Order: sequence, then structure tokens, then C-alpha cells
Amino acid sequence: MSVHLRIVTEDEADIRLDRWFRRHFPGLTQGAIQKMLRTGQIRVEGKRAEAATRLSPGQSIRIPPMATAPIEDRPAPAVDPLLEDEVAKLILYQDQHVVVLNKPFGLPTQGGPGIKRHLDGLLDGLRHGAPERPRLVHRLDRDTTGVIVVARTPGVAAKLAASFRTREVKKTYWSVVVGRPVPVEGRIDVNLIKIEGFLGARAAVAGPFDTDFARAITDFSTMDHAGRKLAWLEMHPLTGRTHQLRVSCAAIGTPILGDVAYGKVTDDGNTAVVEGFAAKVHLHARRITFPHPAGGTLTVEAPIPAHMAETFRDLGFTAPAPLPPHRG
Repeated sequence: MSVHLRIVTEDEADIRLDRWFRRHFPGLTQGAIQKMLRTGQIRVEGKRAEAATRLSPGQSIRIPPMATAPIEDRPAPAVDPLLEDEVAKLILYQDQHVVVLNKPFGLPTQGGPGIKRHLDGLLDGLRHGAPERPRLVHRLDRDTTGVIVVARTPGVAAKLAASFRTREVKKTYWSVVVGRPVPVEGRIDVNLIKIEGFLGARAAVAGPFDTDFARAITDFSTMDHAGRKLAWLEMHPLTGRTHQLRVSCAAIGTPILGDVAYGKVTDDGNTAVVEGFAAKVHLHARRITFPHPAGGTLTVEAPIPAHMAETFRDLGFTAPAPLPPHRG
């Protein structure tokens, strides 16, 4: 294969150079890419470049001889129609750039030890003949439901990832908590540490001697309440930490209903468990607003899951139906 040039497309804006190569030439290892960069075999606009170089549309990339066929030359794999049907039921919005799904309760976002079924594994059902599979650009906990964004192409994934990094994405969550926050609205500002365990990472409020922590900020307001027993909160995370909302609610003395991982354990049991209500985490990603790759912003809302809808009915809470997706 001779040396040739390839031009960065609009869709590939802001992708790191090493990731661009791995996506177009999946047989290449990171080590091989680094070696070709060090020796000047890979160049951008005729100049040496680094792995972390961010690409711009119209730039030329020198492709050295290699025995790996680019991904565009490979046929898209066949997709099980049942997989397409399964993921189609989750679609809240889709266009040529993005898909927004309504993640159900109990479905992990990605795989891991002992996890065979997960949302990422369903994304082949969104290929529709494309050579590359769609990509998740953020995560939700296994037991958190609601809106989650999928990019159809690598370039879109890079743009959306940048929006999440710069906090241009606005997220709204609904939860049912045990107790009633005092005050009924405000800001939760805590420092969190990450604890690695057999079942994965957990978070906890940092102690006075902890130095490796991350600040977690969440605005909240009480939408309704059933006396002092249970309350419906709307929350807006201003940072994105592991289990931020779950730990934050517990930190102010109102753990999320059904969240036994973060409910306080007492002699009478776990404070997050209330008799007569589903023992499932009542946390839902209700709404997301983010810059659309083609311009403007996109807002998508998701209906609450069945167990939360049942709890709302029992408590007399009235949740409005989700608004249709809106691009402005």
C-alpha cells in the first residue's frame, strides 16, 4: 500500500489524531501509531504531529504504507433484526447525527465483569448499514432511567464529548427521596471521594483528612411532597461525578427512595426503603439539552419509568407528560 493523503471531514472535527487512526485503521495498535508519529511517517499538513493533536476539517493527513485495510473498505456487519427491534423501542429522538434513548431500569450502560447484557451492546441495532457503530457519549447508572445520548459517527461523538467536558450540556433529573429537604430548595455542594470495590466504584463524602477529592455541585428544588415522609425533587447537576446525585441526596439527610447503597443503615433497616413502595432506585434523567452538532440546541425529555409512575400515583404527585423533542 503506497503512501497517500486523506482529508479530515467536517464530521471528524476535533478528533485526536491517534483516535482518528484507530477508527480508520482498527488493526493499528496505539504503540504502532506512536512509533509512526515519532519517526515522522504520519504528518498533518506536511508537518510532524503528536498523538493528542486535535484535527480540523480540510486538513490533510499523510498515511504511511500499512497492511491494514481502512474501516471504510470493510462491509458493515449484519445486524440481528431482533436487536434492531429492541433498541428501536428505546428511541426518543433520532436524526443523521444523534440518537437519544430512554434507558430502562436495571440495564447497565456498558459491560463489565459478569455483565453480558448492556446498552452499549444494543447499539449495533442503530447502525442501519453504516460501517461504524454508534457511540455512547455519557453514562447513567444501572438503576438510573431516562435520557442518554448516542452519537452516530466518530466526529459527532468528539463534538458531543467536548460539550460535556465544557459543561454546555444541561441535565435535569427527577427523584423521589425519603424525607423532605430543609430548606426545600437550594444547592448541595460537597466534596466526594471515589471508593473502588468488588462491585465497582462508589462515592462518599470526603472526610477531614481526605485530600484526593472532587467537588460536586447540585441545584435542587422540591416539586411536591407527602408530609415529611417522601418528596419529589428536581435536580440540576452542575458537575458530573460518580453517583453525585445519590450521594448528595443522602448527604442532606434525604436518601433516594430504594437506593440501599447510599441509604443510612439503622437498627430498623435501611432508611432508603419504605414499606409499600418499590425497592428500586427512584432516580430518572428527565431532560437533556445539548448543542446539536449541526447547530442550535436539542432538548429531549423522557417519561418516568413504571415504578416511579406507580409511586407518583400512590403519593398523588402529578408529573406532566414529556414535551416533544425540540431543536432550537
